[in-house]
Amino acid sequence: MASCYTFPMEKLIVASKNKAKIREVTDILQGIFEVVPMADIGIDADIEENGQTFADNALIKARYVFEQTGMAALSDDSGLCVDALDGAPGVYSARYSGDHGNDQANNDLLLHNLAGVKDRAARFVSAVAVCSDKGEWVATGVVEGHILPKEEGNGGFGYDPLFYCEEIGKPFGIATPEEKNAVSHRGRALRNLVTQLKASGLFGKGE
Repeated sequence: MASCYTFPMEKLIVASKNKAKIREVTDILQGIFEVVPMADIGIDADIEENGQTFADNALIKARYVFEQTGMAALSDDSGLCVDALDGAPGVYSARYSGDHGNDQANNDLLLHNLAGVKDRAARFVSAVAVCSDKGEWVATGVVEGHILPKEEGNGGFGYDPLFYCEEIGKPFGIATPEEKNAVSHRGRALRNLVTQLKASGLFGKGE
């Protein structure tokens, strides 16, 4: 299938319905890509995330949108991995409570499962994928921290109010978007992806 776009890419269709995630991707890639939510081009599908890893799921979603549109597509799959829970919730982070996308229910269950646990080390992990007629790329990013005993702040989304980031010395729930994006798993994965695209010789915008 021929693509409507060739590299250097100027437009990426984001394979997500999560408005907060799309906003972060847009902010991080500002000046490099024009980021377009898939809803803006008429895609409203609930893409099944049945991969075993974050990278698997990122590729599944990006491939779906690319195959449906012929346009270069980007997807992020990310989650929280807690040492004391053997890496859970992991790839099930968004549906940890059984109710997909219910941040409060997910946070409540996480706190319940960590009740009385002293070692609360955790990390956010992100895998981002781009699929286009020129190939596929995957990059990852990680940020270390620990889980607080209660939520702090109402910034960000998901588990952010429970995640204390060691690098900035505060929870993501009270960090500014600029502070979070500078160190976040998603920010690191996206910047690593841009580096890969530049190294491929197929990427020119933003040079």
